[in-house]
Amino acid sequence: MRTALLFIDVQQALIDECPARMDEFMLNLKMRIDAAHKNDTEVIYVRHDGGENDVLAFGSPGWQLERSLTPRADERVFDKRFGSAFRHTGLHEYLTGKGIARLVVCGMQTEYCIDTSVKVAFEHGYEVDIPSEATTTYAYPFLSGEKLIQYYERMIWQEPLARVADMEDALSLL
Repeated sequence: MRTALLFIDVQQALIDECPARMDEFMLNLKMRIDAAHKNDTEVIYVRHDGGENDVLAFGSPGWQLERSLTPRADERVFDKRFGSAFRHTGLHEYLTGKGIARLVVCGMQTEYCIDTSVKVAFEHGYEVDIPSEATTTYAYPFLSGEKLIQYYERMIWQEPLARVADMEDALSLL
């Protein structure tokens, strides 16, 4: 089964706000990119455009992928305006054309764009794997970012919707 590593919204403005477990999160992403490159697994990036007055406004410094993430010339970057990485982006058509049936999903924010994209990917028939500790978000007055991530990893993203994989399993998928 063809697999792609999908990074969602790992953008400079979001990283600058210091999400939960940021250093661990970035290290995990880099390890996954290295594994994907080593195994010729396609790496795909998605950026969110929040509109002209947003920190994620198209073309702004905050909209750029995080500084250490530099896609190779052969890697695709899709831009979105909605929570889903699939809505009006051409991502589904691209994946279908490449015969990709499994997605390893990483990125930001756990409870928004990651969750929405995971559910839409499932609806499109993809097998979805989410590496543990490869999504992140921010704290709320009533809940820490760490607890929110744990909630999604342990309660929301369950089979058949998705599979949360530990580090070794996730790396073996790439």
